[in-house]
Amino acid sequence: MSDQSIIGRDFISILPGNYHVTDKAECLSTLLGSCVAACLYDPVNQVIGMNHFLLSGTINRYNVPLLLTESARYGIHAMEMLINAMLRLGAERENLRCKAFGGATMFGPHDPAAPGVGQLNCLFIRDFLRKEKIPLVAQDLGGTHGRVIYFMPEDYSVMMRPIKKSRLRDIAHREQRLLQRTRQHQKPANRDGIWD
Repeated sequence: MSDQSIIGRDFISILPGNYHVTDKAECLSTLLGSCVAACLYDPVNQVIGMNHFLLSGTINRYNVPLLLTESARYGIHAMEMLINAMLRLGAERENLRCKAFGGATMFGPHDPAAPGVGQLNCLFIRDFLRKEKIPLVAQDLGGTHGRVIYFMPEDYSVMMRPIKKSRLRDIAHREQRLLQRTRQHQKPANRDGIWD
């Protein structure tokens, strides 16, 4: 797909924490740093959807599978909201395909021995899709560069543009604020105790 295919088109921009589904000729777009966007589509029923999510980056200290951690609940919620909205619009689960983007290393982990937020997001989306048996047919995950993606409804293609280095700092600051807000809304760990 060439740049010419997006010139003059209107796009629905997906902001962090949001999603959009459609069965119309609407193009979807988002800007990604450490966040991940899942571009789901059902080619039989011609329904597409995109989400944009960020895991909280909670460190997996107890060797618990990522999908069972507190951090993963944000990604699971984002994926289930997207899938359920697509099913309500007429998509069928067995027809779903995914293209995933994002998960760049925009800032380091709190613990240098642990994976960073971008890495966790990449691990999550691959694990989730494998568990849900949704084929991951294309991806551009990880790395150190942000991306802008455009999801086209006609042929389910995704055009990706790397972010210029001059904009990376702004994206990193925006995602750092989002990460802090997400962590503030996390439920505290269960601290039940037994008192004599």
